[in-house]
Amino acid sequence: DGLRRSMATFKAKGKVSDWEIKLIAGMVAKGYDEAFARRVFRQLEGFGSYGFPESHAASFALLVYVSSYLKCYYPDVFATALLNSLPMGFYQPAQIIIDARNHGVEVREADINYSHWDNLPEEKSGKYFAIRLGFRQIKGLPADDVELLIAARRKKFTSVNELLDAGLSMFALEKLADADAFRSIGLDRRQALWEVSSLSDNPIGMFEGQPSESTNEVQLELPLLTDAEHVIEDYSSTGFSLKAHPVSFVRPQLDSMRAITTANLANMKNGDGVTIAGLITVRQRPGTAKGVIFITIEDETGFANLVVWGKVFDSYRKDIVQAKLLMVQGKVQIEGQVIHVIVNACFNLSSLLRNMSNVKTKVTYHNEDKNPEDVFHKGRNFR
Repeated sequence: DGLRRSMATFKAKGKVSDWEIKLIAGMVAKGYDEAFARRVFRQLEGFGSYGFPESHAASFALLVYVSSYLKCYYPDVFATALLNSLPMGFYQPAQIIIDARNHGVEVREADINYSHWDNLPEEKSGKYFAIRLGFRQIKGLPADDVELLIAARRKKFTSVNELLDAGLSMFALEKLADADAFRSIGLDRRQALWEVSSLSDNPIGMFEGQPSESTNEVQLELPLLTDAEHVIEDYSSTGFSLKAHPVSFVRPQLDSMRAITTANLANMKNGDGVTIAGLITVRQRPGTAKGVIFITIEDETGFANLVVWGKVFDSYRKDIVQAKLLMVQGKVQIEGQVIHVIVNACFNLSSLLRNMSNVKTKVTYHNEDKNPEDVFHKGRNFR
């Protein structure tokens, strides 16, 4: 059994050799030729050097094939399942949602009248089912409150008061308003927050069985939030936004620095020089990569994979570790259909995100004290 366990443990030199004398002596004692016993051991020793990775590679290959098949032919179902399985692996909800939308899948906001706890497929929108985001995507929203909401949703809600009457806490109502989940009753984020703040703090009304009522405050014409402000609030509440990508609001500044979009990498040739920028989603430094850092960035058009050699990382360590928005200069490397950027210089542009709420675009926000830079996801580190 000890020999079997040694063979099942992958190590560069393994511990199979520790069993050589015992195995050969035992086989000879049982009447086997010593030369034959040594050949058997050499075969076992050889298998021990590749048996572990071979068996795992076969298992992993099956998972990759099945996952790839689902992603290719059922991207709607695949993305829904991934979102419901988080947290896991490298990817955050924002990356899964961006990829699904890039492959023709409609993704719909979490909403008090349509969402459940899990993300679920809805009626088809074109070729694929649409994905209705679930309440699980709203940071800090208690599952118990969601159960009360769904139990009371025999017909569509028409006011914030009805959710309070259903027993939802003020905390949960604020989380739903923060997540812009009242659109189906005609309230955007700021209007919903105003309505919630004006509700009575009694969850079932002043008297048992009587509906709660809003305070008799004059309804105000509230200024709309800008697109950029909505995106900041979306990231703060859910970690992503369906309205726009943060990088789109700083694209004019990036254009002035001649930074291309990640999608434009497909138009580059192998060896071309390039400047590119995006939010860092993953930093990976495998122990077997001899100090090489692999970084994934995202912008409003997709993702880019960066390769940072050890010497470059040492020179730009602070920028790489601290940046949320990173711009790099380097050369395009194309192998088959895989595109990487081999980085030779890095720049931390996170300060651009701080000015996002000052960008004036066609729509519109509530917490003016929030630092926009703080709400965007931090790049995840892996070894």
